[in-house]
Amino acid sequence: MAMSESMSHSKDDGDDKGDFRVTMMYHPSHHVPDLEEAEDWFERVFGRPSTRLASMTRDAPPRPGYPSDYSTFTPISDVLFDTIDPKRYVLLGVQRYATVEQPHLKAFGWYLEGIADVYRELKRYGIGVTSQLDELADGDDPPTAASSPMPLYFSLPEDAGLRYEFFPAIPFPLDPRIAPGWTVPPVSDDDPLGIERCSHHTVLTGRPERALRLVVDVLGGDIVHEGRDELRGTTGTYVDLGGSILEYAVPDVGTAAHSDWAKDDPNDTYHAITWKVADLERAERHLQAQGVGIQMRSDDAIVTDPATSLGIPWGFTSTLVPGDPRAND
Repeated sequence: MAMSESMSHSKDDGDDKGDFRVTMMYHPSHHVPDLEEAEDWFERVFGRPSTRLASMTRDAPPRPGYPSDYSTFTPISDVLFDTIDPKRYVLLGVQRYATVEQPHLKAFGWYLEGIADVYRELKRYGIGVTSQLDELADGDDPPTAASSPMPLYFSLPEDAGLRYEFFPAIPFPLDPRIAPGWTVPPVSDDDPLGIERCSHHTVLTGRPERALRLVVDVLGGDIVHEGRDELRGTTGTYVDLGGSILEYAVPDVGTAAHSDWAKDDPNDTYHAITWKVADLERAERHLQAQGVGIQMRSDDAIVTDPATSLGIPWGFTSTLVPGDPRAND
């Protein structure tokens, strides 16, 4: 499927929603104590180079109070992965994210057309919105970026489960997916993991109805499957939104997933990303050769040990989620 296919709401839907469209996932955000270590890991294990955000402003004078050295981007098939060192994200004199000693996924967001209408729809559903400076928004127009009039805002975790980012569907030079006609690339011969595409993103929750209110009721995602993940020990609802599959999963007590979620309860936890690969045994051999431990395995999936894989229990699978509309692509 081309990335231009997406979920939309319009006034023709028979309700009073505005005209907006979720075009695709913007990027997962991953917080780490060391950007260089993360870049080296992605190069070695995923075979993917990373590009610093600072490269976009290399020829421009630095703007006082607006950092550009805190983030690096790694394109992986149909996902643009953003890695952040919170210590470096000091915006207008304030470190905006807590320093981490161990890496962990943080959140993700979406590219949007009609971003002002989405903002008003969030307000209509009682979902709080904050600016880039964590200021609660209460006006009729959405918050803008700290350094420009571009609309940019985040959901309040207490209302949405995570601090999701909402970004206008405009060109971003470090994102190859925005090129007209871009499609998911075929597996290359030199891809050590044989990644075909992202299977799904796993968000752990004790209140799935809260997350579904956002991604289904507000943003228009479609529930495609409900069921168990016996490997991780979760019961989940899978939503297709903007070409990505989001799993909102309630973890079983006593599992590694439950231990991860309990740190954030009552908010949700962005726990893992699972990749569809061409050859699961090949992927496992490469991971082990690179010192990445396998925490769990089944006939059609493996989960890595987060202690050896940048704090993330990555999943690799030979099958897509049942009901995934991309299975026919």
